[in-house]
Amino acid sequence: MELLELVKTIVSSIVDEPEKAKIEQSETEKGLLIEVKVAKDDVGKIIGKKGRVASSLRTIAKASGAKQSKRVMINVYNVAVDEE
Repeated sequence: MELLELVKTIVSSIVDEPEKAKIEQSETEKGLLIEVKVAKDDVGKIIGKKGRVASSLRTIAKASGAKQSKRVMINVYNVAVDEE
């Protein structure tokens, strides 16, 4: 399973609004950066109590990236969704 798909699967199973979750990947000089953007109400679920869920997500991504010899970083953002 590709690293981006792995993160998408984990995030979509945690949040209440998986259709609003956006996971983007970019390459930086420090390694692979994965940006997780979720709805305002879901940010707390991704971060978790004392950051445990986010820490676990980072650990899984880093372990998967290590198999491909890549350094992986994950950032979590709140996405303001415009309602029309």
